[in-house]
Amino acid sequence: MAEFMRNTDTFAWAMENDPVLRSTVVLVALLETAPSYDVVVDRFDRISRAVPLFRQRIVPNPPPAPPRWEVDPDFDLGYHLRRVVAPPPGDLDAVLAMARRAQMDQFDHARPLWEVTLVEGLAGGGAALVCKVHHSLADGIGALQIGRILFDLSEQPQAVGPAPPEPQPDRAGSLRPARDLVRYQAGLAAAAARTGLRAAPAALGAARRPVHAAEEAALTAASVYRLVRPINRTGSPIMKRRGLVRQLVVHEVPLPVLREAAHRADARVNDAFLAGVTGGLRRYHTRHGVALGDLHVTMPVSIRRPQDPVGGNRITLMRFDLPAGVWDPLERTRLIHHRTEAIRRERSLPHTQLVAGALNLVPRAYLSAILRHVDFLASDVPGLPAPVFVGGAAVRALYPFGPTIGAAVNVTLMSYVDVGGIGVSIDTAAIPDTDAFEECLRDGFDEVLALTGGTPRMPHQRSRTGRAAGEGDAHHPATPPATPPGHRRRAE
Repeated sequence: MAEFMRNTDTFAWAMENDPVLRSTVVLVALLETAPSYDVVVDRFDRISRAVPLFRQRIVPNPPPAPPRWEVDPDFDLGYHLRRVVAPPPGDLDAVLAMARRAQMDQFDHARPLWEVTLVEGLAGGGAALVCKVHHSLADGIGALQIGRILFDLSEQPQAVGPAPPEPQPDRAGSLRPARDLVRYQAGLAAAAARTGLRAAPAALGAARRPVHAAEEAALTAASVYRLVRPINRTGSPIMKRRGLVRQLVVHEVPLPVLREAAHRADARVNDAFLAGVTGGLRRYHTRHGVALGDLHVTMPVSIRRPQDPVGGNRITLMRFDLPAGVWDPLERTRLIHHRTEAIRRERSLPHTQLVAGALNLVPRAYLSAILRHVDFLASDVPGLPAPVFVGGAAVRALYPFGPTIGAAVNVTLMSYVDVGGIGVSIDTAAIPDTDAFEECLRDGFDEVLALTGGTPRMPHQRSRTGRAAGEGDAHHPATPPATPPGHRRRAE
């Protein structure tokens, strides 16, 4: 049975009429050795059977029904799973170049929205998996659930038993659109009836306490407004342009040190992570001789429930402002903690699907303009707490690259054992001097990690760009503009 897209996914899908707002996620897994390709194929075949979205495509419906997910009758695992040999010298830059291309390429909308490339021939006998998925297939926690099917806890691949049955396509034929429209209208009526029954006790309570009910309604309305409020200009005076070219940067932070830094500020790890990102953004603006105040951020907040199915997208994107201009990393982390805690208590969170449904009726050009005024997107994804293997090969590092969705840059952290792998996707129209930005971002994290009094930076491999060897960027050269005297490394 095909399923209608949820309102939040419909919103993201429709926004992709503007290519700048595409919701493509790329994950790079570096492997110590080349894995057994037969095992890799088997595991992704199992994923496509156990998580229906990996065999489904998106099909439009006649309005007002949203698009639907339906099993692809021409599903071909060989199309979605590829195997290549890295070009010399087979380093991290070669892998990032493939990940960069994957993030910029549009999906074939006639097929399920995922692709995986096994990259062999890396230096030292290593390999990599470059996994590309649409955000509607999996959020961070959903990806972790899928990882339990893909990864093993030992070098010897575990016996996983018989594969689940293949999903079968629906053969409704030409009657399908009309049938779906009727089913959608019936579903709306049933949902309205259920909502009415659930609301009856609340309505009775409101009749008994009208003043309290009015106050509660006003607080909820204010929360919804904060969720959807228009943003008419960027907080950054220099990161204004938006384009289609991306450069990818990776970084690593020691998680125990980041946790201790958060503890020193009476904050969460996510707050220390955001303090590192905003510290880097402040340094980047200082290098350009620009004073900085608050910046607009989009931060995913999970609304996943225990009964939700494996995979899928169960997040809402919260937009708010962060104090990027605060120099003291301890004070900045504390201020960020105060603001993120307020976001987690927002009354609008349980109403995400209703709000997204309303936004689906708003002109796309208006919403596109709002999203293009967000300065950055940041996400802290819980990863894997123990070492894992795939096809007999040990996973050495994980680097996630989230979509910018109209922002100048996306910075995403995924934990793996005691290391936080950070993937940075940079819109080069907003940030043309990507090498300078990377340096500022690394220094921003160092100043937060230094709150513990130790040596913050981990041994670091190649992380400067997503270019292949010898590849240039004629449209966006990585040459930082001249820095006015007195503005370079002022706080160091």
